[in-house]
Amino acid sequence: MDLFFEFLKNTGYYLADMRYVLMICVGILFCFLATAKKYEPLLLLPIGFGIIIGNVPFFKGFGLGIYENNSVLHYLYFGVTSGLYPSIVFLGLGAMTDFSSMLARPKLMLLGAAAQMGIYFTLLSALALGFAPKEAASVAIIGGADGPTSIFLTAKLAPHLIGPIAIAAYSYMALIPIIQPPIMRLLTTRKERLIKMHDTERQVTRKELLFFPILGVILCCFLAPASIPLLGPFFFGNFMKESRVVDRLAKTASSSVIDTATIFLGLTVGASTQADVFLTAKSLGIFFLGSVAFSIATASGIIFAKIMNIFLKEKINPLLGAAGVSAVPGSAREVHLVGLKEDPTNYLLMHAMACNASGVIGSAICAGILWSFMMR
Repeated sequence: MDLFFEFLKNTGYYLADMRYVLMICVGILFCFLATAKKYEPLLLLPIGFGIIIGNVPFFKGFGLGIYENNSVLHYLYFGVTSGLYPSIVFLGLGAMTDFSSMLARPKLMLLGAAAQMGIYFTLLSALALGFAPKEAASVAIIGGADGPTSIFLTAKLAPHLIGPIAIAAYSYMALIPIIQPPIMRLLTTRKERLIKMHDTERQVTRKELLFFPILGVILCCFLAPASIPLLGPFFFGNFMKESRVVDRLAKTASSSVIDTATIFLGLTVGASTQADVFLTAKSLGIFFLGSVAFSIATASGIIFAKIMNIFLKEKINPLLGAAGVSAVPGSAREVHLVGLKEDPTNYLLMHAMACNASGVIGSAICAGILWSFMMR
């Protein structure tokens, strides 16, 4: 009988407390949202299952936990802490991105830049609330609504916050259909939402599509050299796609490579949310500031679009400003759906994708600028 009780003391059932139960419930919720509601399943499903794995209680020192140096999860987690997985994800994103809509409508790139205001406002707010400068910069990047960028910058500046920041960033990306539409309707009139965007722009040539990634990597990485680990692979992936001479490589980057990185990124980020590390007052502050950052980023894009309309003869639909965040293609799709509800003949998707693509570049540049400033 004593042997039986000794066995029970070594099980997770004996070691668990309410913190672990709570985190496992969060993991199950993420899996439910991914499978039943189809909220960003490629992100929430591996993260949710990772949360469940990471919160199975165990004795320290057995080489099981993600924070124990000799564990399998720790080795997989190296791809997060080193920034490897985010770089690979950006390579795949570049190979999937079509910049023709953005190049045909260059003025819409300004909306992608304007939406980054949420990052800098949240940086000041986090500093005011007592976060250390490096922690504040890591929290602020959530405003870009780009999970890989948030993880990359946090790994460099505040690796102890990767779990809560990654969960916050991906949660708000998944909740775009809930968060963004009320902000869009609040900041625009029905007349503005009915503004039609006509496809009268010129056709983008193949030479332009080939030249853009080369020009992009030079201009962006010279401006913010610390963004090279993200924008270097991003523009390289796009150049492979547009070259049409390495289709096999481009297809691999946009499928198997990015899928593999996404699996390990989501699983290990989820596993990093061990209850004894994750459940802190600072985590709650991060979730609050993350929601503020994402909301301000959305609002900044919309307000800037309204300001542009003061000077433009041909008005742009202010809803497009909400697509200036980096959540590709979720925010562009939501802008399109909100526009269709007002006018079923007003197709905003391609215009919104132009803002979305510029938002990806903008948030990576912001991450590079913050990294270079905070490391001085």
